[in-house]
Amino acid sequence: MIGRNAWQRLGLGLLGLALLIGLAFVVMRSGPLAPTRVTVVKATAGSFAPALFGIGTVEARRAYLIGPTAAGRVRRVAVDVGDSVKAGQLLAEMDPVDLDERLAALDASLARAGSAVAGAQAQLKDAKARQELAAINARRYVDLGEKNFMSAGAVEAKLQEQVSADAGGSAAEANLAAARQDLQRLAADKAGLRQQRDNARLLAPVDGLVTARDAEAGSTVVAGQAVLRLIDPASLWVKVRFDQGRSNGLAAGLPARIVLRAAPDRPLAGKVLRVEALSDSVTEERIAQVAFETLPTGVSVGELAEVTLQFPNTAPALLVPNASIKRRGEQTGVWRVSGGALGFAPVRTGLASLDGQVQVLDGLKDGDAVVVYSEKDLAADSRIQVVDAIAKARP
Repeated sequence: MIGRNAWQRLGLGLLGLALLIGLAFVVMRSGPLAPTRVTVVKATAGSFAPALFGIGTVEARRAYLIGPTAAGRVRRVAVDVGDSVKAGQLLAEMDPVDLDERLAALDASLARAGSAVAGAQAQLKDAKARQELAAINARRYVDLGEKNFMSAGAVEAKLQEQVSADAGGSAAEANLAAARQDLQRLAADKAGLRQQRDNARLLAPVDGLVTARDAEAGSTVVAGQAVLRLIDPASLWVKVRFDQGRSNGLAAGLPARIVLRAAPDRPLAGKVLRVEALSDSVTEERIAQVAFETLPTGVSVGELAEVTLQFPNTAPALLVPNASIKRRGEQTGVWRVSGGALGFAPVRTGLASLDGQVQVLDGLKDGDAVVVYSEKDLAADSRIQVVDAIAKARP
């Protein structure tokens, strides 16, 4: 017969065995040796309308910095931020310092130069009259000298008077030309000074909207420094940044859907007006300018906007979720499940849609099952358990 102690030892042994079996079951089902739970989807043929999404800011295509061409002090500012102005309207005025007095001095110099021209003209008229008289007398004395009625010395004296009269006429002509040139120089000086005086009045180059007032009356500014900033409200567009990796096909003329941050429930139509030739190498983005088809009211410069570009429908191809695309070293591919076995399949991808669908151009067949999500990183020898959702509670 088996004693009581033997039965106790046998019971304890069976209990320990049961515990070991249970522990092994738990380790294999939920421990580090448990299979990795994954979700799987089948690659199916289809097409979609690719789209490109980007964030941008509203900017003015034509903006103007209104400032003086020479250093000076601001006398007054006639407009304020938010004012609409017309082309040619006075916006601000610089202190002209002594420009008005210098203009008055030039006016006096011009009057004097005009008098000098008039005097030179009178001198020239007198010199020409002397030339004519000297020429007549010289011809007369030459005729008389040929008939021996006048001595040779008298004839030579009259010829010398004609030469002197001719020289006086040339000198008078030179004096008149010099007086006219001096008058032209003074007129040019006055035009330049008048331009400087006009530049002291800062006028609006176009119809626009004042966006900044950078200087006040009494402030001293240097040449080229902005006193006011002006934009053309009709030239507003959105400067958008797109991911370089998804920007294939980005071109001018593409239709756009613009959603302003201030009006998320009112999408606006637009189109790509220009694609910048220079990309941002730091953020790896391409930059495009998107214009509004109809300029909305109340839009503000600097406002954020979400822009979606729509491309034509793609040709039919195999589609898989973007989350299934993985990288192993230099290869891009998917984890393919076939007969319960797991293997990495390199693929060549095409376009992607905003809802997460990616074209697979090569590497898969229609109906192949690929892993979308997994609890942890997979390897070729990983044991997997296909589930409907990773977040589902374990049984």
